[in-house]
Amino acid sequence: MENSSAAQVIIAIIPIVGIVMSAAVVFFYLLWNHKRKILLIKAGQYLKPDFDLSAFSLLAGLLLAALGAALTVFLALLGRPGYGLLGGLIPLAIGAGLLGYYFIKRGEKSS
Repeated sequence: MENSSAAQVIIAIIPIVGIVMSAAVVFFYLLWNHKRKILLIKAGQYLKPDFDLSAFSLLAGLLLAALGAALTVFLALLGRPGYGLLGGLIPLAIGAGLLGYYFIKRGEKSS
C-alpha cells in the first residue's frame, strides 16, 4: 500500500504541533508563576522555598547511578562495546559524582 502525500504531511506536522503546544504551556506557566511571585513579594507574603542540596544530590545520585549501571550492563551484554555504551556510562559517572559530593559534604558537616 502506498502512502499519500497528505498522510505524510499530517504525520510530519503532528510532532511540530506537539512541541509548539508544550512550549506554549511551559511559557505561560513560567510567566504566570513569575507574576504570582512578584505580587506575593509586593504584598509581603512571599516565603523563599527551602532546598536541601545534600538530599537532592543523594537522591539524584542514587537514581542516576542505578540507571547508569543497569544501562551499562544491558548495553555491554547487547553487543560489542562502542560509543553506544556511553549511554550507560555517562549517567553512571554523573551519579557517582553526585554521590561523591554528598559524602564529601556529609563529612564536612560532622567535623
